[in-house]
Amino acid sequence: MKITSTRNPKHLPYIQNLCAKALVETADALSSDLKQSQTMPFDTGNLQDRSTSVDDSKKNRGKVSIVSDTPYARRLYFHPEYKFKRDKNSNAGGMWFQPYIDGKKKNFAKMTFAKLLKGKLK
Repeated sequence: MKITSTRNPKHLPYIQNLCAKALVETADALSSDLKQSQTMPFDTGNLQDRSTSVDDSKKNRGKVSIVSDTPYARRLYFHPEYKFKRDKNSNAGGMWFQPYIDGKKKNFAKMTFAKLLKGKLK
């Protein structure tokens, strides 16, 4: 069996635009899932709700970031040994992105992106 395909270069910008949109929506979904999993430290809600956002300024180059712009976010993230309050977020602790990197949610971004892009291509 031989399969031949051709690409139409005039459609490439359209597809790249769809990929950029799906990438931003994937980051939004990951950020929402992170909040729902209640793993970020939560005292006043500043870190989780107001200071963490999706930076999509490089979306056309295939990069988005979830950024926390508080001065203490880095310290809390990299020190899971701190004693975190768990009255508001029951799973609060450091390294809150770790499940998405190599834990049980490591395929979350990949699967979400594929699902969103497939929905856009229909």
